[in-house]
Amino acid sequence: MKGIEINMKKISLVVPCYNEEEALPLFYQEVDRVSNLMKEYEIEFVFIDDGSKDKTCEILEELASKDDRVMYLSFSRNFGKEAAMYAGFVNAGGDYVAVMDADLQDPPSLLPEMAAYLESDEYDSVATRRINREGEPKIRSIFARIFYKIINKISDSDIVDGARDYRLMKREMIDAIVEMGEYNRFSKGIFGWIGFRTKWLPFQNIERVAGDTKWSFWKLFKYSIAGIVNFSQVPLSIASWSGILFTGVALILILLICIRKVIFGDPVAGWPSMACIVMFIGGIQLFCMGIMGQYLSKMYLETKRRPHYIVRKTNKEEQVRKVG
Repeated sequence: MKGIEINMKKISLVVPCYNEEEALPLFYQEVDRVSNLMKEYEIEFVFIDDGSKDKTCEILEELASKDDRVMYLSFSRNFGKEAAMYAGFVNAGGDYVAVMDADLQDPPSLLPEMAAYLESDEYDSVATRRINREGEPKIRSIFARIFYKIINKISDSDIVDGARDYRLMKREMIDAIVEMGEYNRFSKGIFGWIGFRTKWLPFQNIERVAGDTKWSFWKLFKYSIAGIVNFSQVPLSIASWSGILFTGVALILILLICIRKVIFGDPVAGWPSMACIVMFIGGIQLFCMGIMGQYLSKMYLETKRRPHYIVRKTNKEEQVRKVG
């Protein structure tokens, strides 16, 4: 029996939580049910309370008091889901590590199948993707598909349309992710950039079991911009080529005006059209400066070397890396 216990592999479940007091009990109940079907594995819960303003932390404290498998980290403020996932990866001790949402949109019932794929040793990661977007606003779905097409064309990362953060990874892959300690994180891009053999597992879209989504259209838009800036230099090339293009057009127009004046003696007229052109060119310049500003702001934040997160409270002081 002792030999079996020593060889038993551990699966760490990293669960970022922000105002999930309604969903957490249901999530824990479902995962506990699934874990009872996976008796060949030791299960570890790594809950990250990302500065919740409701009773999320109290619920985690209660779960930890009843179940030794539960580890929780409560942040000093809301640092964002990317920081929460990073904290989970840093502190997870499993041979396999999964990241999943607490709202049950990432079905725990897939865990046994995901673990089986890793046990076959053909894959280093099993990732999930939604094959439909039922229940999601149409405009959001359209922009999401556009984003995936753009990011795959202009970056080195392979990001599958409909990809979720929900995936089960071997320790080697987790170590590689943790090594990428950049402050401005975009995990979907990081997963694709580091490589490793990945099995994609499709599933039907599932709506939240409780609570409200924390991702508004504007937050998703900003997140997509961050992903493009973090994993592509193409926007900088667009700014450069725009400058070259409009400089060339301006030179041609100047030449045509000079020829028209010399041959026809026709003075240049039409200040409204001139004003429109000036405003258009000015807009292009501001757009290009904005692109450069995005990259400069990322560099500025990286050079500060601030921690990704700060832990205010945890139930396992001796094990947790409280600043990361």
